Amino acid sequence: MNIVVCAKQVIDSEAPPVNFRIDEAAKKGEMIGISPVIDSYGEYAVEAALRLKAANGGKVTVVTMGTDLIANVVKKVLAMGADELVLLEDDAFKDIDGYGTVQGLALALKKLEPWDLILTGREASDTNAGQTGVGLADVLGLPCVTLAKKIDIDGSQAKVERMITDGYEVVTVPLPAVITVSNEIGEVRYPTVKGIMAAKKMKPTTYGAADLGIDVAAQKKSNLIRLYQDVHEANCEFVTGDSPEEMAVNLAEKLRAAKIL
Repeated sequence: MNIVVCAKQVIDSEAPPVNFRIDEAAKKGEMIGISPVIDSYGEYAVEAALRLKAANGGKVTVVTMGTDLIANVVKKVLAMGADELVLLEDDAFKDIDGYGTVQGLALALKKLEPWDLILTGREASDTNAGQTGVGLADVLGLPCVTLAKKIDIDGSQAKVERMITDGYEVVTVPLPAVITVSNEIGEVRYPTVKGIMAAKKMKPTTYGAADLGIDVAAQKKSNLIRLYQDVHEANCEFVTGDSPEEMAVNLAEKLRAAKIL
């Protein structure tokens, strides 16, 4: 069984807020002094793929799309047990939006055919958009199941337990299909020392925009007008007086002037 997982490098959402800043001119957020990580939901998708491989055999390929990818970060999926890593890396991808990401991933997936199952995280921790999985299913003309907490393969179909508001439901979907994985899938395995050492020796396959045949500018459908952090200011003023009674009167006058009373 051939499984492809889409997972990406993101800024660490668990890093201290003091290390995060928004560059309003560049319209992007960045971490200062903190290494990026593989998106947590992407890791859940990798975990789901590795469990399916253990149960059914086959191969797990992870596809990562972005810019300034760090080898020690993106190779974590290999250390976890994935068989192959494909990097879609090009400076042209720097300003790509969700629509363009789906188009680029779809072109890469066509290069990797045949596959039986495509897994993604339910959403990414940097944007929380949740568009990639359903977008890929639409572009590739495949059925899609979202928010999976458990996946089992039964012949030519997958049985999926998917999260709903008050529990979960069980659905079946014919393969090939796209399934988005939620954190309810269970704990993600830690890379072993043996896995880390093996991953260091593995060379990813890399494709740029030209290799995919994608015109990035033509794929952009959204226009980010402004990205900023709200500024919250607080001022404290002490009300004075020669007695508690006078302080109370002065406080009441200030509250009336501020139209609070």
